[in-house]
Amino acid sequence: MEETKKNSPIARILAALALIGTVIILFAVVTGVTGDDDGGSTKKANPDKQRVSGKPKTKKKKYEVEEGDTLTTISRKTGIPVETLERLNPNLDPQALQLGQKIKLR
Repeated sequence: MEETKKNSPIARILAALALIGTVIILFAVVTGVTGDDDGGSTKKANPDKQRVSGKPKTKKKKYEVEEGDTLTTISRKTGIPVETLERLNPNLDPQALQLGQKIKLR
């Protein structure tokens, strides 16, 4: 007589659970590496809230706005915190910086 092997229901359930577990672990690894924006465990720096530390990188009193500049990029270039730039230039609209515009640094 020929003996046939029957798959038990328990083995089928365990195989399905193993497959699901593998997919979940793979997903967790991929989102952990790429930095999931929806509350993943990796911390991301918010460039608008980064503080410039140390001494200013320039001794100039004014900065001329270049193409593509924002207050954050100006802060990084000059070493002067965004908050200080805003305080020194109260009438400055950060959303409407114009090429060649002069901004007080001191």
